[in-house]
Amino acid sequence: MNEIQLLPQVRDFLQQNHAHFIDGQYYMGHSNTSIPVINPANEEAITEIASASIADIEAAVFSARSAFKGSWAETSPYQRGVVLNRLADLIEANGEELAQLDTLCSGKTIHLSRMFEVSQSAIFLRYFAGWSTKINGETMSPSFPSMADEKYTAFTRREPVGVVAGIVPWNSSVMIGVWKIAAALVTGCTIIIKPSEFTPLTMLRLAQLAVEAGLPPGAFNVLNGAGGVGAQLINHPQVSKVSFTGSVPTGLKVGQAAMAASLTRVTLELGGKNAAALLPDVNVDAAVAGLIQSGYVHQGQVCAAPERVYVPRERLQEVIEKFSVALQQLTIGSPLDESVQFGPLANKPQFDKVIECLQVAHQESKVLFGGKALPQLGYFVEPTLLLAHSLQDRMLHEETFGPIITLLAYDDVNELPALINDSPFGLTASVWSNDLSSALRLITEIEAGTVYVNMHTFIDPAVPFGGIKASGTGREFGSAFIEDYTEIKSVMIRY
Repeated sequence: MNEIQLLPQVRDFLQQNHAHFIDGQYYMGHSNTSIPVINPANEEAITEIASASIADIEAAVFSARSAFKGSWAETSPYQRGVVLNRLADLIEANGEELAQLDTLCSGKTIHLSRMFEVSQSAIFLRYFAGWSTKINGETMSPSFPSMADEKYTAFTRREPVGVVAGIVPWNSSVMIGVWKIAAALVTGCTIIIKPSEFTPLTMLRLAQLAVEAGLPPGAFNVLNGAGGVGAQLINHPQVSKVSFTGSVPTGLKVGQAAMAASLTRVTLELGGKNAAALLPDVNVDAAVAGLIQSGYVHQGQVCAAPERVYVPRERLQEVIEKFSVALQQLTIGSPLDESVQFGPLANKPQFDKVIECLQVAHQESKVLFGGKALPQLGYFVEPTLLLAHSLQDRMLHEETFGPIITLLAYDDVNELPALINDSPFGLTASVWSNDLSSALRLITEIEAGTVYVNMHTFIDPAVPFGGIKASGTGREFGSAFIEDYTEIKSVMIRY
């Protein structure tokens, strides 16, 4: 094992007392309750984080509301874009520090933390910054009849909704946090981020960088703690919007709570049981390489990752053999080792969940590769490939959010729409074929928020991302975010 050396500033950061970030500064809060932050690679506590009290939540909301009313909503669109671009610069300048903190908490391999949590976050920030001067209303000509030679005109304004509560999951704590932060700030909203208790450190550092970038105190706050903190934020009368990314069961509760709390706006980006369909003409080498990359990235802990793959029966053995060869070549180990391609699961609850899924797999399906935990410290399991015995195999239907891909053979391409859509989820899907006509015809029948061709999981800030069915409501980025973070004010004028 050849782990990279932690930066001195990372070691110093870990030694600090960690709690919250409120009104432009670190804030220790009023709670005596703390939560250990565990390194999933060795199960050791790297630090502790204080859990927010009711008083801390009130302080954060007051700070966000004051900044919204007092400065940020009135900041010029151009200046908002300048601040976001400065923050992108600072993320890049402090990228190794953020990447190491993310890897220590989440188990994401260091090269993934550098590539996605850092580099992609800066790219997304710059994308949102570009929208700052392009959020516009409309002008209209009403059809009222003139009775005394009067005339009418009308226009709409896009205005920020107010204080946003962003609830961020543990699997991508920087990048998903940035989606919510940037969308809120560029529209003139202020935000309170509630990170996962498993990955709380990167948002604290990011908030400090945001102040350095010129964001006024209170525009970006961080509250730490378990799920109860998020629930109290959702119910707060001065929170105008909730943006949640996480599991379907929790998302349903969040949506119901938001509706009950004064019809609070809510965006839900939830999980999926994403399908990949290999058509008979598929380039198997390219498809297997793509599915290995997208299905086992971050140990399968990506909401958009493919978990079920439908294979032409005549190509099944070829697909199995090439999957097995590729999986044997994956290097498993410490995520701080730059040669490692596959690290631990992110936390103990997720490890326990995946172990339960593997037990089901051994009972109901054929385990082609992997299928067990590794006998060492840390939350390590083998990358696993299954072959379903029937359409009823639970691993074709239950989201694992882990490194498990299940294959099922089919005989006729006309079966594919029903197979792909046989799920309450609708986040992503992919079609693998050199026949663009066949792929396009199939796309129109697939029930998913995003459909890929000859790729899977990749996202771009210009392309809206989000689910349908049980996989969520709303879109995280693309131009669609404007509708979620602004409200329309109509103005009618008689003259």
